[in-house]
Amino acid sequence: MEMDDIHRLRLDYRKGELDLRDLPEDPIRAFSFWFEEAMLHCQEPNAMCLATADREGRPSARMVLLKGLDRGGFVFFTNYLSRKGLEIDANPHAALVFYWEALERQVRVEGLLSRLSPEENDAYFHSRPHGSQIGAWASMQTREVESREVLEQQLAAYTAQYPEGQVPRPPHWGGFHLKPSCIEFWQGRSNRLHDRIQFRLPEHGQGWERARLSP
Repeated sequence: MEMDDIHRLRLDYRKGELDLRDLPEDPIRAFSFWFEEAMLHCQEPNAMCLATADREGRPSARMVLLKGLDRGGFVFFTNYLSRKGLEIDANPHAALVFYWEALERQVRVEGLLSRLSPEENDAYFHSRPHGSQIGAWASMQTREVESREVLEQQLAAYTAQYPEGQVPRPPHWGGFHLKPSCIEFWQGRSNRLHDRIQFRLPEHGQGWERARLSP
């Protein structure tokens, strides 16, 4: 395909519609309903784009996996010394985007991130496959590495150190919890007149406010 052909790409969305009455008043509950449907139709429905920014406001984004959902928000795990981990420590404001192509839906989430407790981190870490636990020790995420062989040597060394049984959690590895202040549900519609329903917590108030946004 020539680069000039990109502007000709078109897809007319026709798989659904969305009204305020279609969603519960609690957006976390509404998200759980959409997520359950996504699990039936989408590969890795828990894949989400995480956007963070450093202290100066310079943004970065990457795909991570949702690993927990409760009434308070969204949970994922990472290396605390990675770029995203350091950015979150400096600036806890972040955003998530879920895109479920098979359903022509996306969900946008904005809020504040905080670290999980050591007990919560330990519980999830020890539920992971043994190889994933070893990998958390072998990779210093985002740091420069001389070659793939170096990574494989580090993996072999930690595998020899912890050949079986419980692996201790690295102190630099753990989870973050995003407490949302804004959640937007997007349903693709024909002629680009998409449905957008936004839930927002008022700065000085209680309870979620809902509104339809223009596409």
